[in-house]
Amino acid sequence: MSDPGNYAGSTDRSIGQLVASATAEMSALVHDEIALAKAEVRQDVKRGAIGSAAFIAAGVLLLFTMPMLSFAAAYGIHNLGLGLAWSFLIVAGAFILLAALIGFIGLRKFKKIKPPEKSIASAKQTAAVLQKAKPHPRPSIAADAIIERSGSSLAKKSVEGGSGKDSGKGKADAVARSST
Repeated sequence: MSDPGNYAGSTDRSIGQLVASATAEMSALVHDEIALAKAEVRQDVKRGAIGSAAFIAAGVLLLFTMPMLSFAAAYGIHNLGLGLAWSFLIVAGAFILLAALIGFIGLRKFKKIKPPEKSIASAKQTAAVLQKAKPHPRPSIAADAIIERSGSSLAKKSVEGGSGKDSGKGKADAVARSST
């Protein structure tokens, strides 16, 4: 066994103080770990935002080049000896074919989407379990026991001196329900 007197402050601290110190140190450690995680996530979010902005800028620039490339292609075809109108129609037809191809690929991908079957099955299973579960009834406490515990003379009068159509038992039940 190790000698308990080998470390600093061993004779001064009680078990309660050691537990309190350990709890405080664990709390500080958890706090520091959370701060580290936040700093890492913040840095990753910053990098992601910069990367997204760069991709958006690249996409905008590519979008701006499309008309220029279209004109260049049309005038290139025109230089081969075809009329200018036919050249622009050929370029427009190429864009229509490209759009149809991309749309077809997108449609095929959408058709492959399936509903979240595992989540649906889990939700159905949970619903079935909850439907089969019986609610636990609250224990019925007599109105007299509630009145005795509360010591309220007003509650005693309302139960004893009933007026109107309700009997004293109905009011006692109402008091019992409102107290639980």
